[in-house]
Amino acid sequence: MTRDQSITNSSNTTTARHQTVPPAATSLSNPAYNKQDRLPPPPPARDSAARDRVRRRRVRSRRGGEWAWVVIAGAMLGIVVIVSMGISLLIRTSQEQQEVIPTAAAILPTPMDARTNFAASVSSDGESVILADGRSLALTPWNGVSRFTVLVAGLDRRPGESGLAYRTDTMMLISVDPTNNSLGILSIPRDLYVEVPGYSQLQRVNTAMVLGELRQPDFGPQLAMQTVQYNLGIRVHDFVAVDFQAFIQFVDAIGGLEIDIPYNISDPLYPDMNYGYDPFYIRAGLQTLDGITALKYARTRHGDSDFQRAQRQQLVLYAIRDRLLDADNLPQLIIQSPSLWAALQDNVFTGLTLDQIIQLGLFLKDVPSENIHTGVINEAYTVGYTTEQGGQVLVPDRSRIGQLMVETFGPDYSQ
Repeated sequence: MTRDQSITNSSNTTTARHQTVPPAATSLSNPAYNKQDRLPPPPPARDSAARDRVRRRRVRSRRGGEWAWVVIAGAMLGIVVIVSMGISLLIRTSQEQQEVIPTAAAILPTPMDARTNFAASVSSDGESVILADGRSLALTPWNGVSRFTVLVAGLDRRPGESGLAYRTDTMMLISVDPTNNSLGILSIPRDLYVEVPGYSQLQRVNTAMVLGELRQPDFGPQLAMQTVQYNLGIRVHDFVAVDFQAFIQFVDAIGGLEIDIPYNISDPLYPDMNYGYDPFYIRAGLQTLDGITALKYARTRHGDSDFQRAQRQQLVLYAIRDRLLDADNLPQLIIQSPSLWAALQDNVFTGLTLDQIIQLGLFLKDVPSENIHTGVINEAYTVGYTTEQGGQVLVPDRSRIGQLMVETFGPDYSQ
């Protein structure tokens, strides 16, 4: 999405032939961050040099693409919201009726279709789901009054791998503002070069999960949340982490995605799940994509610009939203949710409680499209830099990111 970019703070730059020290990456003022959770930040680095040269260098060829997990992570939040809502509602109703509703203990085969064989079993009046035996599952909207922000991370984890000690391709902030009935979504590129609380040297933001897990098992999400909160100045309340397999299974479970593909795509170098290649070709036109094809469509490095890639992934995001909010699909998916959750629980990680998930999900489904604001920390808000080790990173341009945060989350995002 193209945005008017206004500079909110002055930025001092110095040009020279060589640049040996990265620009200072001090954080935005953030009263939400607890200073006891981190070591003192490193001393400010010298002013940058050769800014003009690095500004002109376009960041090319990123593995997997900076934008890919914007769509995937958004879809995964939908997974957690829908299936957990169903589990909670079914459990509550079963307790009231003193009967047990079994859930699947084993992983179901993929693909599975949550739409099949449920049309005659459930109906919806918008505020409740009525089961065939007459029981009513009440859907109570979230009545929260304060902003709630979740960090969604896509794990670069392949089949057969487990745990959380993996880098994240791209992280995304999803922030709900009940006061204005709005939703903000911000994509954070994996190569953003920032301070990680407790470490004296700047790090790629995608290493926070790994560093946290190495420090202490299950601390990775916490350190990732602290890192984003400290550097962007927005309070982060919780997290959701997912991998490729969860996305594939989820899309298959909801019956695929209907997308009008605007142009032919040919990507002979699309990466497979075993670090090899799986050529990807798809023709323009209206198509229904299964989970694997939708993942390829979202991640392909087709060779066009990042903005065109983002446009493809936005099509996927809205296709997921349309499928989930379809009046014919939602009640049936709720009924299927225990089995679906059993199939996905090894690939989705979250600190959210069921009550929080239900409240957030019911709020999100009623946010109008015009109140959904998206943003990406891309080349317009960063400066390319080469580290002493030869790595290509993105140093945040502090004079511009603040305005992006306001445009995406609103002027009170830091409160």
